[in-house]
Order: sequence, then C-alpha cells, then structure tokens
Amino acid sequence: MITTIQIRSILPAANPVRVATLEPYFQKYMPIYRIDTPVRIGAFIAQVGHESDNLRSFVEYASGDEYDTRTDLGNTPEKDGDGRRYKGRGLIQITGKYMYHACSMALYGDDRLIEHPELLEQYEDGVHSACWFWEKVKDLNKIADMPETWIKPGKHGYTKFQWITVLINGGLNGYAERLSNYNRAKKVLNF
Repeated sequence: MITTIQIRSILPAANPVRVATLEPYFQKYMPIYRIDTPVRIGAFIAQVGHESDNLRSFVEYASGDEYDTRTDLGNTPEKDGDGRRYKGRGLIQITGKYMYHACSMALYGDDRLIEHPELLEQYEDGVHSACWFWEKVKDLNKIADMPETWIKPGKHGYTKFQWITVLINGGLNGYAERLSNYNRAKKVLNF
C-alpha cells in the first residue's frame, strides 16, 4: 500500500500534515476498491492530487451555478441552487444530483448525500467516494492496467493516462500537472 512518504513524493506541493491525516483512509479504502498495485495506486494518487488541488480542497472552488440547468447531471432547472448544492466534492469531484444519489447509496445505503452533500467534504468520506468512483463508476483499474504504450482506439488516439483523465474530468483540464504527478509516481512506486 501507499505510505505518507510516497504520497508526499508524488504530490510534493501537498501539505505534510494533511497527507498524514489522509493516509489511513487511503489504506482503508484503496484495497476495498482494488486500487492495490503500483500502477493503479500511482494513477489514482496522480489524479486525486490534481482534482483536489494537492489534497487542499474537498470541494470544487467554482460556485457550481453553471450546473443549475444541467439536467444530464440530475439537477432540476426549476429548483434554483441544485448546481451549487451538488457541485463537485470529494477527492474526485462527485458532481450532480444523480451522482450524489448513486454515491450516497453506495457509501451509506441511503440517500443522505441528497440532504447533506457537504458530507463528502469530510476526509474519510471524500477519500471513500473517490475510490468508489474510480472503480465502480469508471472502472479505471482496468485502464490503469493497460500497457503504457496503449492508445485508445478512436479519432483522438488518447494515451492510457489521457483516457483516465478524460473519464474523470470530461477533458484534459490540468493534464500537465496530472502527468507530472504520474511520472513522479512511476519513479516512487517503481512501475
């Protein structure tokens, strides 16, 4: 499993105290979601490092207002504030009412995140939700296991790590930082 020293080496801008605080939750949840080989761990830490601004934030910095009319996310345009209420939270930004409901059922067996979306800002739940999203929603272990030379078929020809980024982010936002994290992970975890 990953250690505090390894996380700090992969994410050198992360606060050492925050890393030490989160490390037990990584130890607890990553094995449950089979994020348990060097390449899976490295890809996961590289991505959550960017998504959370080097583990600084468990909530999206933007207001979320741009999601108000996103019915594809389950937000109700007639109910002003769904975008803000269900904006990105957790180490991988769970976004939209549909995803909050699915995450709530997976983590708690009920819909408490619909009433209390801020629960994903808590360290343990924020880590847990990211691990769940990684494996159960996007099946990213399967992609992480592909050879480094793998190219996704299709017009864009994404590399393995680019494709993981697209599946998490919807595009290649912050790709340079994500890739830097991943390259450090390769050295630190020896894959």
